[in-house]
Parts: sequence; structure tokens; C-alpha cells
Amino acid sequence: MSVAVNLRIVDLRGRTFTSSVANELVPRASIDITKAVEQIIPLLEDVRINGQDAVVKVTLERDGVDPRPIRVSQEELAGALADLNPSLRKAIEESIERVFKVSRANMPNDTSVTLADGAKVHQRWQPVESVGLYVPGGKAVYPSSVIMNVVPAQVAGVERLALASPAQKDFNGRPHPTVLATACLLGVENVYCMGGPAAVAAFAYGLPQIDFAPVSLVTGPGNIYVAAAKRALRGTIGIDSEAGTTEILVLADSSANAKFIAYDLVSQAEHDEAAASVLVTDSIELANAVINELTDLVAATASSDRVRTALQGQQSAVVLVDDMAAGIKFANFYATEHLELHTRENQAVLDQITNAGAIFMGDYSPVSLGDYLAGSSHVLPTGQQAKFGSGLGVHSFLRPQQVIDYNREALGVVAELVADFAEAEGLPAHGEAVTARFNNS
Repeated sequence: MSVAVNLRIVDLRGRTFTSSVANELVPRASIDITKAVEQIIPLLEDVRINGQDAVVKVTLERDGVDPRPIRVSQEELAGALADLNPSLRKAIEESIERVFKVSRANMPNDTSVTLADGAKVHQRWQPVESVGLYVPGGKAVYPSSVIMNVVPAQVAGVERLALASPAQKDFNGRPHPTVLATACLLGVENVYCMGGPAAVAAFAYGLPQIDFAPVSLVTGPGNIYVAAAKRALRGTIGIDSEAGTTEILVLADSSANAKFIAYDLVSQAEHDEAAASVLVTDSIELANAVINELTDLVAATASSDRVRTALQGQQSAVVLVDDMAAGIKFANFYATEHLELHTRENQAVLDQITNAGAIFMGDYSPVSLGDYLAGSSHVLPTGQQAKFGSGLGVHSFLRPQQVIDYNREALGVVAELVADFAEAEGLPAHGEAVTARFNNS
């Protein structure tokens, strides 16, 4: 007999709520990234000082395996590709092609603005010179994360790509062979057997013992400790975001398919016990139908215990609202990583959505499609970061640079105006640096 899933119900009908209230009522899992940063600071410092020795030590302590040689050989990469299941290879190649198409289409264009005769400002996009791409291990294997990290970086024109993935006890202390095979398919030659915050520290500080130089930017998802390492090392390195534990919010009305929604909530809950699965609806009938569907689905799924823990945690809930306007308001306040829309008027709802990592429209655009083959990125902002950040894409590996190109006449037109600004700001040398060019004319 299936055991009922005790998914919390948060009833906001008849209530007003703010962003703070919404996120207090449906908080993310009780994992404090500030405390996680404090816990890993000694490890980061150990890697800075001792390099490879520190990476080996922490891997032996926590995973029970020796990750050496930390750099994966070309023979190992080629062997993993040769052993790759043909049907899986076909799926990976299709995903690669779709992400390439989307990434190429999203390459920003250079611009040039003429402000007056001889006065031009150009903007060009320069790729980051070196990037560390993190592919997590742990509870699952993520060849998809290889694709989502590598492809946009390649399209952007990044010169040096280094990919790190954790040592796996089940594979003799090497990264998962499917991860290695996918890296090989993409032509990534610099692959390293290291994981967790130690890998992020190695990206930031380098590993002199194996001639591994620091990188400029680190991208990719990971657990709370990977996110903590990114936060702690930001400034030493650039980061894409603190992409943490996955989350899904489904916004649905009475027209929605309860079974589809239940499957989608379970699909994200199987990632991690701390995963957030949230349904927001104005239909109590739909809410009850989804909860009923979850009981049998959770019992039958392969990771039943993990899914049940996630669904019954504080981070998961059914949120009842008065109407779709209130539901949209809640969704924007919550700023989820993945937002699914299951309403009669999805386009009208979409037009009012401001905060989400990625948005999935209707019955046939589930989040799991985006995880693998939609062509979109699955490296997305979590924990309300969608309010100011975006998912990983070709733009993540590019820097806009402005080029100022004025001739003598164009500078002369604004020379006295520059001097006036400089005088007002108490920086007369600024103005003199301009007017000096015309004093002997």
C-alpha cells in the first residue's frame, strides 16, 4: 500500500503578501551558505598553499579514493568515448547540436554609435580567456552539464577550457566515464579528476605540481559547498552564479493536467533531498488531484526515499492563491530556477512574469526537457538569484568592451564641457588633460 506524501499546503487565499512573506512561508531548504563558507575556508586555504596535495588529501578523506593522476589522459578520454552506449551517444550528440544552435543565435553583435562628426563609441564582445567548467557528481551523473558548460564557452571563443568532475568510487577513483566521453565528443582536452570546493579552489589558485594555471572564470552547478566556494572566491575568480540545489515552481489553474504536474514535481525532487518542488494554484481541486497523484508516483520512482524527503521538506509546498494574478505575484516574489506554466492563458501569464531562471510553457515543455534536449541551458540561478541573474549562456563567457574613438574636432566640441564637469567635481586635472590639447593651437 502506498504511503501518502505529506506535501505542505500554504493557504494564501484572502491574504496579502510581500516578497519577504512569500519566501518565509516557502523557504528554501535549511542550508545556510554563510555557514558553509565558514566550514570550507580552511580547505580553500589548504589548496592555495599546498595545491595538488590538498586536493588529494580531501578526496581521500571524503570520498575514500585517490584522484591521481588528477589530469585525465587523452587515452582515458578516448577509451570512455569508445565505450559509450550508442543510443546514449546519439542523445548526447543531438543535445550538443541543439545547444550549439541556440548559443550561436544568442551571440551578441558589436555596435558602433556616431555621436557627432569624428565622435564614435564602439562596443565589442571579448571572450574570457580561460574558464573552469565544473560538472558535479554525487547522487547522479551529469553529461548534460558538460554540454551546458562547454558548448556556449566554445561558441563564445574561450581559448582555454578546463573541466573538472569529482572522483567516483564506483569507477576506480576516476570521473564518471559518461562525463569523460561527453568531454571527448566536444574536443575538451583539459579534464581533471577533482570535485567539490577543492576543485573551485584549484580553478582559482592553480595546481603548480601539475602545471595547471588559474582560470579567470568558473561556471557550473554544484552542491551548497560548491556554491559556498564560488562565493568565497569571487573576486579571485569570476563566477557565473551560486547555482545551488534545484527548484521548480509550477503555476497552474484548474485547466492543468494533475498527472503531468505530479511527474514534474517528482522529476526535480529526485535530484536531492533539499530540492524544492512548489505548486502554486487557485484551484483546490487541482491541488488535491496533484497530491493524490504524488502518492503513487513517489512510491514507484527509483529514488523514492530521496523524493519523499524533498517533497516533505520545508522547501516544498502547495500554495493556494485567490487567482492567477496572485499566483503570478507569488511566482515573481519566489524567483524560481525553473518555472512551469500550466494555465488557460499561458502567453498572457508569461507577459507578466519577471523573475525566473527559465520558463517552460504548457503540457509539452517539462523541465526535464530543458535538462537535456530543449536546446536551452540547465545551469540556472537558484535561491532568488533570478531577480538579478540569468542562466548560463554564451553571454556568460563574453565581456563587453567599449572603444572610444574621437578626433581633434570632436573633442574640441566638448572640451569646455569636460572642464566644467571636472571643476564641479573638484578634479581640475581632468579638465586640463583635455584643454591642454588645444592651448597651442
